[in-house]
Amino acid sequence: MMLTLAQAGEGTFWFPAQAAENAAKVDDLFYFVLYVSVFFFLLIMTILSIFVIRYRRREGVEPEKSPSHNTVLEIVWSVIPTALVVYMFYTGFTGYLEKRTPPTGAYEIGVTAQKWSWNFTYPNGHTTNVLHVPVGVETQMVMTSEDVIHSFFVPAFREKMDVLPGRYTKAWFTPTLVGTYDLFCAEYCGTAHSEMITKVVVHPQDGPDSFENWLREDSDFLTKLSPVEGGKKVYQLRGCGQCHSLDGTSGNGPSFKGAWGTERTLADGPKVVFDENYVRESILMPKAKVLAGYEPVMPTFQGRIKDEEITALIAFLKSLQQ
Repeated sequence: MMLTLAQAGEGTFWFPAQAAENAAKVDDLFYFVLYVSVFFFLLIMTILSIFVIRYRRREGVEPEKSPSHNTVLEIVWSVIPTALVVYMFYTGFTGYLEKRTPPTGAYEIGVTAQKWSWNFTYPNGHTTNVLHVPVGVETQMVMTSEDVIHSFFVPAFREKMDVLPGRYTKAWFTPTLVGTYDLFCAEYCGTAHSEMITKVVVHPQDGPDSFENWLREDSDFLTKLSPVEGGKKVYQLRGCGQCHSLDGTSGNGPSFKGAWGTERTLADGPKVVFDENYVRESILMPKAKVLAGYEPVMPTFQGRIKDEEITALIAFLKSLQQ
């Protein structure tokens, strides 16, 4: 198959551009069901209108006795719809089995969903909040949730799969168009559900913008940035901004603006200083010291974040005090 190494073209009224191998099959079945439904709707409404007008009740005209049945007509209106429905079921079911059976040897990316952000972990351990994949490569998502049910949905790939707490679900696709596409949560998951949006970036296989080059460069960002700049990137990559603003606005968690070094009251009464130890403990054991006025909804990052990332994040939070 020829892979188009260019930005995705325009889609249709019903769908965005097809950017994965199986997208055409999904579209074809949708249009088949749509056209069959429109055809029979128009046919039935037309016949109904003719009958209503022609056989309406009129003064002085007695109704004729209707025949008991018409064998040919009954066979036709039973066999044709049955054949159409069987075809729809067969095509949909076989397509479903194909989508739910990941190919052996597919490139595997871990997906962690949490209120209200996405984290993607690559085989080398690097984590991002934007999904990056290579074009033309079978790619498998191994997904789990830290809290409630979410749903991984990429319209351009025609791919949607629930992400559940306490278990793993899988989805796979083969991107065919280099470009950037929307990734949504398609399952209502709480207050900021509509903000749980990120992107899928499909990289070419070769050249300076290739997936391998991106992964190598992005994995090493802490060594190339200052502690404050690196901490800001960690803040963005880890989805901290979903709950902790930088402008003083209170959300599901306290704002980081002006927080460093201040004394805060905990939900159970004592006070704590917002310092290095408090930040580290809150990242690894978020329910240990919950601030007054907030719910213990933050998931733990134990085993998912490196010590150098925490150190960089602390440097960034310190810089906000200035």
